[in-house]
Amino acid sequence: MSVRRVIRIVLLSLLGGFLLIQVIPYGRDHTNPPITAEPAWDSPRTRALAAAACFDCHSYETAWPWYTNVAPFSWLTQSDVENGRGTLNFSEWDRPQGEVHETSEAIREGTMPPWYYRILHSGARLTDAERQALIRGLDATFLASPPIEGEHGHESDGD
Repeated sequence: MSVRRVIRIVLLSLLGGFLLIQVIPYGRDHTNPPITAEPAWDSPRTRALAAAACFDCHSYETAWPWYTNVAPFSWLTQSDVENGRGTLNFSEWDRPQGEVHETSEAIREGTMPPWYYRILHSGARLTDAERQALIRGLDATFLASPPIEGEHGHESDGD
């Protein structure tokens, strides 16, 4: 068998596999539940910075670009959004939240927003000054409007 034929078979197999995974429905539920409560933001700037850098995964204001309809990107996006909302959800401030105390540290260390998110979302590429303003603003917001205590995440209450 020639090298050209092997390459052709491999490429056709990859294309077939790509087309086949499109029928898997996971990651295509692009609904945003209604917002039940937000924190009492310390300033509109803090909310705007959080919206640009955090809300796609940590709120019910997720923007779903076209590529979130294409597997495997749909799977990765859905998983990130589910995990993000389960960890911290600015749209469910009337429910317990987890890891609020780690938010500033994650932003300071550069682990939030993740590098792969910043590639396609220019608004999440904060300058050092914006990052510091977001950290200060979130710290002030969480101090003035702390989340309620208890187990976090909506999965635990039977929704």
